[in-house]
Amino acid sequence: MARNSTRARPISAEWLMRAAIHYVERYDTSTENLRKVLRRKVARRAAAAGEAPAPHEPLVEATVARLVELGLVDDQAYAQARLSSLRRKGASRVMTTAKLIEKGLPREIVEATLQSDETEEAEAAASYVRRRRFGPHRSPGRGDRREREIAAMVRAGFPLGVAVGAIDAAADPVDASSPEEN
Repeated sequence: MARNSTRARPISAEWLMRAAIHYVERYDTSTENLRKVLRRKVARRAAAAGEAPAPHEPLVEATVARLVELGLVDDQAYAQARLSSLRRKGASRVMTTAKLIEKGLPREIVEATLQSDETEEAEAAASYVRRRRFGPHRSPGRGDRREREIAAMVRAGFPLGVAVGAIDAAADPVDASSPEEN
């Protein structure tokens, strides 16, 4: 919510630090993403005051550097947590790489994090299929949508062979509840 104020509020180091800490408390973030968020905040406040945001860039850099120094922002830890989350949700390696780079993580950190990833592409594809209710998890009344589902998986970054295997796989025994087992 915007506050109704007749005067523009000043941009100060204290305000920027409070805004940064508030953001970091609510969201995991990378250094570059935090920098973008703070630049947007400064630009909004500078526009309200009728001034340019460029003179406040050193404040943004100092704030980001201070949070990194305090350990509140850690690109390596963020990359590892984001990778785990994405792979659990069924994101492919290609999609995971794109999302990590999109958040402003350096390519070296992304590559090192992907090297430590133990999730097989087939496991991630199975999670994706389950989450999207494709293949063996499809509702009975939805008809045969195999080709569309494979195309969606390929667009999501899975290799064609992995996508076909995941769509054509039998339902997991844990997921399928049959009346004979009771």
